[in-house]
Amino acid sequence: MKKKKISTILLIILIIIATISLIYASVNIYKWYQDSRKIKNLTEEIEEIVEPVEVPDNYQVVETETPPEDNPYWDYLKVNLLDVDLTELKKINPDTVGFLQVKGTNINYPFVKTTNNSYYLAHDYHKSYNEAGWVFLDYRNDIKKLGRNTIIYAHGRADRSMFGSLKDVLNKSWYNDLDNHIIRLSTESKNTLWQIFSVYHLKTTNDYIQVNFENDTEYTNFLKMIQDRSVYKFNTSVTTTDKILTLSTCYNSSEKMVVHAKLIKFQDK
Repeated sequence: MKKKKISTILLIILIIIATISLIYASVNIYKWYQDSRKIKNLTEEIEEIVEPVEVPDNYQVVETETPPEDNPYWDYLKVNLLDVDLTELKKINPDTVGFLQVKGTNINYPFVKTTNNSYYLAHDYHKSYNEAGWVFLDYRNDIKKLGRNTIIYAHGRADRSMFGSLKDVLNKSWYNDLDNHIIRLSTESKNTLWQIFSVYHLKTTNDYIQVNFENDTEYTNFLKMIQDRSVYKFNTSVTTTDKILTLSTCYNSSEKMVVHAKLIKFQDK
């Protein structure tokens, strides 16, 4: 009788635990979909406000190691820059510092900057609490004075919002389309074009988000490290004279997804 009573109690405890777990999971799923819905509405709101303009002329080529004539670099120099007026966006969120577009993905968003790298992990473009977060610039970077490594982060959402589609760059079909290998940024002071030279995922680390380098040797070693990690070879040289852009998101719970590109041309506004 005693054993039966203990078994009954254990069964009741297990049922209670299972019920609590189910409720907890249901609440989280509901919150996830609510966050996604808010991000979708925000994206649609931004699309009604933003009118990206293709800018074909009056650009400056960044001094770099001259690639061979058959290198796609020369075709990328012909790609129009993207110009976005941030005035109306800054009325919505004064933290807005630029607009980011990555070819061959869904990434087409304004990005923000604040005094840390944690706030926009859980706040959306309206600064409302939202675990989907928003696209943001590393607080150590100055978007007006591009340093050696400019870093932009966002969550890798399963619904492909934010940087959820950044994983697409690992697909062979993305890589085989040479038109995809560029990133365009528009800020208040510049329109810029970047050529991708490395894409990969790896165990979570912070070695690729270094922004300050003591000397050219340290920077050279850094560039070699991130280029050697690439899943694909882009036939693109990167030297100490280059400035790079880094996009970072989660690949899964223990890995990061990373894209690096170098600045090849710009236009002052």
